[in-house]
Amino acid sequence: MGKAPVQVPRGKKRSEEPPGGAKKWMAVAFLAPAAVLLGAIVVYPSIDTITQSFQANEAGYPWQRDFVGLQHYQEMASNDRIITAIKNNAIWVATAPAIITGLGLMFAILTERVKYSTAIKVIVFMPMAISFLATGVIWRVMYDPDRDRGFINAGVGAVADKVTTPGYLEGATAPPDGNVVEADGGGFTTADEVAPGDAALLGLTAIAEPAVPAEATQAEEPQVGSNEVGVVVWRDFKPGGGEPGVVEEGEMGLPNVEVELLDADGNVAQSGRTEPNGTVVFSGVEGDSFQPRLTTANFVAGYQGKDWLGPGLVTPAIIGAFCWMWAGFAVVVIGAGLAALPRDVLEAARVDGATEWQTFRHVTLPLLAPVLGVVFVTMLINVLKIFDIVYVMALGAVQNEANVIALEMYRTAFGARDFGLGSAIAVLLFILVIPIMLMNIRRFRRET
Repeated sequence: MGKAPVQVPRGKKRSEEPPGGAKKWMAVAFLAPAAVLLGAIVVYPSIDTITQSFQANEAGYPWQRDFVGLQHYQEMASNDRIITAIKNNAIWVATAPAIITGLGLMFAILTERVKYSTAIKVIVFMPMAISFLATGVIWRVMYDPDRDRGFINAGVGAVADKVTTPGYLEGATAPPDGNVVEADGGGFTTADEVAPGDAALLGLTAIAEPAVPAEATQAEEPQVGSNEVGVVVWRDFKPGGGEPGVVEEGEMGLPNVEVELLDADGNVAQSGRTEPNGTVVFSGVEGDSFQPRLTTANFVAGYQGKDWLGPGLVTPAIIGAFCWMWAGFAVVVIGAGLAALPRDVLEAARVDGATEWQTFRHVTLPLLAPVLGVVFVTMLINVLKIFDIVYVMALGAVQNEANVIALEMYRTAFGARDFGLGSAIAVLLFILVIPIMLMNIRRFRRET
């Protein structure tokens, strides 16, 4: 005999029964709007995109489609722009997630024991509140080649100017038919040699008036003794005309110009820098003939700024802007993981004699592995479908150099109006994302 059914008191229900009991239509009623919406904006467009990747349409008539089989996929293998986009996406995948995860781990550890760690994390997280569009605009200004506008070039230039002293005579030339000629190896020298007791005149032209230093004074010919050699370097230009090769009233000396005095064998006997009036005097010279030379350092303007968004550097530059934006996300997530670590395990490691590095390597890092995995996989998915920041920062012809898969899909489908090839590129991007999605799902199941 079978067991008698359990009698449930009136007004009570089995605890196993879902709300609504056997009324499944209520569950369907609740799920139906979401299912319809999901089908309309996800399922149908996905199926139509896959279908359209095997079809071709006439320009301007996207609704007229002809089946072409694998033609678009074969074209992707030979299209230079698409191949460049795939290569750039590979660079993004290989660098950006690792950099962001590493920066997040570093900042999270450094701020863990700082008194104002919360404020620091808020500041680092603030770029996350900015859209990709705004980030692209901000970093276009940051990367501006002009040192007076671009922060990056201004910083690099400040360091470069400390390492090497730039000259200000870039573009200066010698007057035609004068006594000043170009020296071997760069710079300028006199056509004739000078002897002790002589003064060499080195007048230069093609120097803009704003380029002359503010401390410059009226140029003068130096007074020299019998065992001295004098040199005057000046701007050989007088408004209204003048005589080339002659120091005249109104012509300014060029201060702080490096001058070398070469002996008969071509060796540097002495060197010095000019005074505000353009003169420098070499004393105690030994020899019969000398030749003054203006060194090439005077004609190097120093760091003039780098075109970071030009060919060859545009992809690393955009990756840098992307890392700046997402580093805050990694800091906050990894910082929360650090705060949740069991302190007794860390203290036990230190009591056992482990150093801070050993504790971090063998205890902290393994315990943080799931959190680091979340950050890394999230960044991996983001860089695979990166689009807007590249679209904003890489303008004009350089966009081909910085091209990525999502951007190429947009340019092909909506720029060239080739919806079949654009759909094939979208399917390629979807296929690349699937393994990462499956890996993420497996990780979630393993943790639950």
